[in-house]
Amino acid sequence: MIKQLDHLNLSVRDFRESVDWYGRVFGFKLVEEGMQDGLPWGVIRAGEAMLCIYEHPGLELPDRFEVRRRGLHGLNHLGLRITDEAAWLASAERESVEILYDGVIHWPHSKAWYVKDPTGWEIEVALWDNDRIEFDTMEEA
Repeated sequence: MIKQLDHLNLSVRDFRESVDWYGRVFGFKLVEEGMQDGLPWGVIRAGEAMLCIYEHPGLELPDRFEVRRRGLHGLNHLGLRITDEAAWLASAERESVEILYDGVIHWPHSKAWYVKDPTGWEIEVALWDNDRIEFDTMEEA
């Protein structure tokens, strides 16, 4: 019944800064925008991935470690799948994107880089082996 995750809805500190950063780093394009309660919102899209972002400059964003310490549920990170490692690494270097956790993390069928956007949302940039989603003990997607 479900085809795929449609979008994530995130609050951001600065709408224009976020639209610009996601565009420069990942190639997202602003495809819809408006105002709500006097603050900008919009949908950005890259391929089939979409993020709906709402500006809320006064909110704090505790990281996943602080969320856990405070006994709250939260989003640990969002994941974006890439297909071109060289293009990703060139973009990260060009835009001076800090790679967290000492660089690339190797998973059984993929590798990943973890970064934060200007608001502080953690993003996993995932590259699957042969661009194929595989799991050892579960049916393939």
